[in-house]
Amino acid sequence: MKHTVLVTGSSRGIGAGVAKAFALDGHRVAIHYNTGETQARALCDSLAARGCSVMIVGGDITSEAQVKTLCETVRARYGFIDVLVNNAGVALPQMLITDCARRDWERVFEVNATGMFLVSRAVLPEMISKKRGSIVNISSMWGVTGGSCETPYSAAKAAVIGFTKALAKEAAPSGVRVNCVAPGFVQTEMNAALSSETVEAIREETPLLRLGSPADVAGAVKFLALEESSFITGQTLCVDGGRCI
Repeated sequence: MKHTVLVTGSSRGIGAGVAKAFALDGHRVAIHYNTGETQARALCDSLAARGCSVMIVGGDITSEAQVKTLCETVRARYGFIDVLVNNAGVALPQMLITDCARRDWERVFEVNATGMFLVSRAVLPEMISKKRGSIVNISSMWGVTGGSCETPYSAAKAAVIGFTKALAKEAAPSGVRVNCVAPGFVQTEMNAALSSETVEAIREETPLLRLGSPADVAGAVKFLALEESSFITGQTLCVDGGRCI
């Protein structure tokens, strides 16, 4: 069975990898962006050229009005949103918590936690009405273990895990599943500024002795989103090469 899949923050990085994986598997995919329209359009065009059913949709997920509009836009094209992947997020440069400004702390929570809440709330009524649907939230290994000098991001990503567990219990009687993926270090543009020495040190600290890719995360997301995991809800799957062991 093919589904309509909305992936927030999917113009690049992990989100783009997730959108690509679903699209190439024959699902109808809405590629969401906030500021990266050029990248989103390029991804959409490349997938469409390969015969995929894809669209792009813009909007700030921290705005209730824009979330409503983007969901309505997807429904107008594809109908019921079967799968929501809450991937959009932001991070700060590494810093001590004593150097973190309140506005920066609030921005990290606004996107990573509040944005996830708003988009989930927008798609849930129809999922509950139809007694089916799947939500997969993207956390981080820092949401599981905590990261030194990554306190705002760690706290926000831990909130994603707590949200996942609570909503899974709430939505389960209606046939809606909610799960979470917690990636480790993944080679994306977000990490491009790291030195080769730092990247090599991270690789050596990873039990599987390699770095992750967006495709690694996409495989886990697809598993949790689709029928193969129909008896799984409220879980957090670490895709980190063993770093959270």
